[in-house]
Amino acid sequence: MKVKLIKDGNFPSWLRLLLILVGTGLGAIALECKLSPVAAKTVLLLGFGIALVGGMTSRAALLKIKPFDNSYKRAKDSYKEND
Repeated sequence: MKVKLIKDGNFPSWLRLLLILVGTGLGAIALECKLSPVAAKTVLLLGFGIALVGGMTSRAALLKIKPFDNSYKRAKDSYKEND
């Protein structure tokens, strides 16, 4: 069985949820565990970035936007002149 990471121009719902949960978990780990300040800041920013990607793709799915679609190539080609 082949798992598709991009389905209909967006991430599938299970991947969006996983990104949000992993990002939130990394943020919680950074705040609760006794890490060095540099490591804690790095893990916190990484978790925030991962959760941000999951949240933005979820919002795009609600608005029926396809952020990972290749339709811009067809639009770009439509402006070319025929020689």
